[in-house]
Amino acid sequence: MRIKKFNALLLVTLLAIISSCSKKHVTPVVVQPPPTDTVDHTPSPIGDVVGKVVVGYQGWFAAIGDGSPINRYWHWAQTWEQEPSPTNTAISSWPDVRDYTSTFPTKYANLNNGQPANVFSSFSDQTVDIQFKWMKQYGIDGAALQRFNPSGLEGPVRDAMAAKVKIAAENNSVKFYIMYDVSGWTNMATEMETDWTGKMSALTASPQYAKQNGKPVVCIWGFGFNDDNHNFTAAQCLDVIKWFQSKGCYVIGGVPTHWRDQTSDSRPEFLSTYKAFDMLSPWMVGRIGNANESDGFYANTNKADEVYCRSNGIDYQPCVLPGDLSARQRAHGDFMWRQFYNMTRAGAQGIYISMFDEYNESNQIAKTAETQAFVPAGSSFQSLDEDGTPCSADYYLRLTGDGAKMFKGIIPLTATRPTKPTL
Repeated sequence: MRIKKFNALLLVTLLAIISSCSKKHVTPVVVQPPPTDTVDHTPSPIGDVVGKVVVGYQGWFAAIGDGSPINRYWHWAQTWEQEPSPTNTAISSWPDVRDYTSTFPTKYANLNNGQPANVFSSFSDQTVDIQFKWMKQYGIDGAALQRFNPSGLEGPVRDAMAAKVKIAAENNSVKFYIMYDVSGWTNMATEMETDWTGKMSALTASPQYAKQNGKPVVCIWGFGFNDDNHNFTAAQCLDVIKWFQSKGCYVIGGVPTHWRDQTSDSRPEFLSTYKAFDMLSPWMVGRIGNANESDGFYANTNKADEVYCRSNGIDYQPCVLPGDLSARQRAHGDFMWRQFYNMTRAGAQGIYISMFDEYNESNQIAKTAETQAFVPAGSSFQSLDEDGTPCSADYYLRLTGDGAKMFKGIIPLTATRPTKPTL
């Protein structure tokens, strides 16, 4: 019994000695915390641009006698001081004007249905109101009002259009925001800030001015494009972005198609500038013209764009376009639907429609001549039935509304277009 107790006591003593020695000779291990990731990889919550479909809104058509400060056939004709005609035209598609109460004469021949070939003016209050009514009626969430260099001849009419858009947006419960286009704007770095402070920031008091993450939305289109019309340095552009953000704005960048790959359309030194934006919206007009090309961009560009944006805490708002009607790209809506399908399955945070009223480049979704009965006789304008499929004048508005439903998950994701060309 004594031997067992002694052995037990000896064992306890030895263990104590070993433990004590071990403690004396072990260097404490300091566990370093993981490096702090300063990038929030979570997309922004649903707001007025995230989770929404927004249209680009030119609002840049005027006519002699419409009461506008410019009093010219602004953007209808090459020579604004003269009525538009087959030899003095700036448009590639003919608008359907049956919903407008005030229209203005041209020197085109009458329409093939015998009606006069008149055009609308964006300056007319009824025009702006009916176009925002269409947005509300067809499920479009908001409009990005294009604002080019407001200096010189166009400044007063652009200021007036901003005020009219605010009223129309409020009357029709549609969101809107300012989208600066810096193309050809030599002194944009200082003049844009002055314009925002002195004029455009007042619009943010409107309940319909778009907010994202609690901040008023501003878009700047044209940084980093590799041409002489956007000849700004990356540092200049970064300063402008940071300035707007210092004023509490959520800033969207309208950037080159290949902004991330830094190919020929984008200046290679701009990648860090693009990363400063809150949302990126790469340009797509002129890059694709059919469903197969959309599929190629989805596989090779859009998916990687979205992954890059998400990993860098940037929201992603790709373009969707109806196609150039004058080039017969539309395929009675199949081309546009394929883009809605691809951008939705790519995981985009928002969608930007290029454009609402771009009759100049023939990429408009606003009401358009549905048959040759509604275009000037003897003209070369294509109507929406150009491929043999009848399409109503409002077809691309309806198609956009259905695309928005799919994007939001209201209807299932489907590659098959659900929208009928005619009702």
